[in-house]
This record gives sequence, structure tokens and C-alpha cells, in this order.
Amino acid sequence: MGVSPDSGVAAAGMLDVLTPADPATAPDPPAPPEPTPAPEPTAATTPVPATDPATPAAGRRAGWRALPTRAVGWSRAAATTIAGWPRRRYGRVVTPGILIFAVVGAALLAGTYVVPALPTTTHRTFTLIEPTGEGVPSPPADEVPGTDPSAAADGATAAPTADPAAVTRPSDLAAWAGPLSAKLGIPLPAMEAYGYAELVTSATSPGCQLRWTTLAGIGKVESAHGQDHAILGADGTAMPPIVGAPLDGRDGRMKIADTDGGRLDHDPTWDHAVGPMQFIPSTWATYGADADGNGVPDINNVYDAALAAARYLCAGNRNLSLPGDWWASIMSYNAVQKYVQDVFGAANDYGVRSR
Repeated sequence: MGVSPDSGVAAAGMLDVLTPADPATAPDPPAPPEPTPAPEPTAATTPVPATDPATPAAGRRAGWRALPTRAVGWSRAAATTIAGWPRRRYGRVVTPGILIFAVVGAALLAGTYVVPALPTTTHRTFTLIEPTGEGVPSPPADEVPGTDPSAAADGATAAPTADPAAVTRPSDLAAWAGPLSAKLGIPLPAMEAYGYAELVTSATSPGCQLRWTTLAGIGKVESAHGQDHAILGADGTAMPPIVGAPLDGRDGRMKIADTDGGRLDHDPTWDHAVGPMQFIPSTWATYGADADGNGVPDINNVYDAALAAARYLCAGNRNLSLPGDWWASIMSYNAVQKYVQDVFGAANDYGVRSR
């Protein structure tokens, strides 16, 4: 077969194609195209997994059903911890202290809500004053016939007799005291005690002019006639005993160290005011009386205490029908202005209402 002149060129070209290129002279291969970054997902394109609306509620129901089981587990764990506490070294030391604290706390709580509170203050806590002759009130109003135990009047309120010597004990005045007790709200034993003290004083200290209304005023202010956190029995004894706060100089109280070894107020350190008429033991030692005739002067008995108060008020030849002497007698009982004003108000009220 013949070959054309151009065939050598063509052949040469074919040889060029088939012949491997020289690595030193070969051109660099084209760089691969850079990868196109994928578009960031958007809210519109972010797939949202499908949810079952019933699934959360079912989970909650399952959680509630599991609570009893969990509670039992918690209780067992707590019981195990508590039971094992005493076996530990520090538990043997701390556990008795915790138990003692719990018992004491329970006792205090029971005492607060079960046991009635006893008085922690005394009537003798008013502001002290210096007595002066200015502004002295008139003595309480005198009784009108029918309210004076020594005066004969209408049969309803007259004393059993006009002769004080015939009255040997406070209960002899029951016919006189009964109607007044109901009218004035004063316990019958206290009413008998005040009337009897007036009768005895009128015979032993006629110049004193003491009236039962003054004693009733003191009895009301001091102890509500023996009923301040106590019950006044038919025999005139206040139970439990009425004992004021310690006279230790605190909170405006006087400072009086013990004078009776705690025999009357059960305090060997400080004196206390005791009984329906609130006598200090040292004063009772001087003026104590036996009005009910049982042979024992009893500071907690309103019969005895009222007669002792009458003796004390009449000491020094006072005439209680005079304003100055009346004021001085009550100030000697308790030298505070508010106290004297309260006694005067109560005594005057009883005098007015008993008419």
C-alpha cells in the first residue's frame, strides 16, 4: 500500500501521542475544583421529628405511679440510716443528746399548752412616788344603813346583831354578807371577812374608823378577792396559794431578801407577797391574825388576811375617816400612786353600789 507525503506527519503525530511525555517537561495537571459548601439548614428546612401527643402524658402518669415505690425505697433507706446511726462511734455520742433534746422540747410544749400559766407578775409593780399633801383624795364613801355590818337596818342586809362582841367568827355575818356578795360580785367568804374585820376593829380600835369597803378595795386590787389564778374555797382559803413575783429589785419591784427561810413563799433567797391580801412574810410575822378561830394564822386564808390587813391599816392611831390618814394608810400598804388610786376607786365603787 502506498504512503502519502503527509502520512509521515500524521504518523509522527500519532507517535507523539503514544509516546510517554517527559515528566520534567509535562505540564501540571489541573487542580480539582473546590467543593461547594452545603447550604446551612434553616428553620424552614430543618426537619422536625414527629411526636406523639400522648407520649408526655403517659410518661407523667408512669412517674406518678412510681412514686409509692420510690417512697418505700426512700423510707427504707432512711430507716437503714437511722438504725445504723447508733452503731457508729459519733452516733453513740450524739444520739442520746438528740433524744434528751426531743424529750425536753416535748415537755416544754406540753407545759405551755396543757398546764395553766402561773402568775409571773405582781400587783406591786407600779411607778413609785413620794407621798405629798397635795391632791389627796377623800376617803371612800361611808356605807349607808343596810351596808354597814354594825348598823341595824332593814332585815335584808342588816348584821345579825349590832353588838360586835356577839360575832365570834366571820361566818356569823352570812345573813348580812350574802346579799352584798351577790350584788357586788364579791365571793361570800371574802365579803364575810371584810365585814368581820370591820366589826373587830371597831371594838379594838374604835378611833380608826375602818370600813369594809377599804378592805374590799385592797382585796380586789391585790388578788381579785383571792381568785387571781386561784379558787377561794368555802373556808376562805385560796388554792393554790397566791404568790407574787420575787422582790428582787427587778422590773420596778422592791428588793427584799428572804425573811422567813422560804416558809411562806417557798423561796429561801427573796421574799414574795403572799395570799389574798398579798402580805410580805416579815409583815405577816407582826400583824398575822386568826380570824376563823382555828388556832392557826393562815396567810392564804382571806378571813385571817383581812383581819391582819385591818390591824396594819389602823396602826399608828390613824383615823381613816380623814383623807390624809386614809391616804397614808394605803401608801404604807404599797407606796405607789397608781395602786392607791385603784384601791380608792374600787372601795368607792363598792360603797356607792352597796347603798
